[in-house]
Amino acid sequence: MKHTLIFLFCGALAAVLLAGCSSTKEIEALTPEQRYAVAMEKFNNGDYLDAIEDFKIITVQFPGSTVADKAQFYLGECRYERGEYILAAAEFDLLIRTMSSSQLVSKAQYMRAMSYYNLSPRSQLDQKYTREAIDDFQTFIEYSPTDSLAKDAEAKIAELNDKLAKKQYNDGMLYYRLEYYKAAIVYFDYVLEHYHDSQYADDALFGKARALFQRKHYAESLDAISTFMAKYPDSNLLPDVKELQSEIQEAVSKKSAAGGASTGSTNSSD
Repeated sequence: MKHTLIFLFCGALAAVLLAGCSSTKEIEALTPEQRYAVAMEKFNNGDYLDAIEDFKIITVQFPGSTVADKAQFYLGECRYERGEYILAAAEFDLLIRTMSSSQLVSKAQYMRAMSYYNLSPRSQLDQKYTREAIDDFQTFIEYSPTDSLAKDAEAKIAELNDKLAKKQYNDGMLYYRLEYYKAAIVYFDYVLEHYHDSQYADDALFGKARALFQRKHYAESLDAISTFMAKYPDSNLLPDVKELQSEIQEAVSKKSAAGGASTGSTNSSD
């Protein structure tokens, strides 16, 4: 009885091994197109790691096949779906650089931008990936202006520019609170020059007017206020701007009454 059980076990094991070998040979015999279909089925089922293996085989063993660019694109998609955005960006970049004639290049450009978009951190942190995303979205729009995703790319650029503007504005406010008014003005001017369409542009111009006032540059501060009223008549900061304007005019009147120098000629140490 013991020998019979051993014999049956060995027979079953041999059958499994033979079936495995047969299955392996069948998989190895798949054409690139067939393997791509298998990989896509895994991708659609959310089996991204298994799909990555099949897509990689296609790109490595069949780089000249009709599905090589698709396999490379979906390598990026697999990484993206897994939240591996740096790896996803690298896979999309590889398609862009090595398969420039592919019809998927434009979409890969957009997805590389989306990968960096997802890596973009809070405004207080380093904004390397934010800038990478903006550059890629802009390139995508430049080469594919009629694509259905172009409007989304424009919206993403505006959102990311707001984040960059917020960082510069907050840095300016930090210097303002520390009473380093000259340094604060540098940051406010940067926002006004590079992010004039952002939601922080009116904040920056008001900040600049206040910093100039603190430096006793009254004429320049009044010029900034005039510009503010012309450009941002609907800003919620307008009451504060008018209050600052009154303070400056009062300071100028007192200075004139005291026989001081002309407005805008007195500089503070910062």
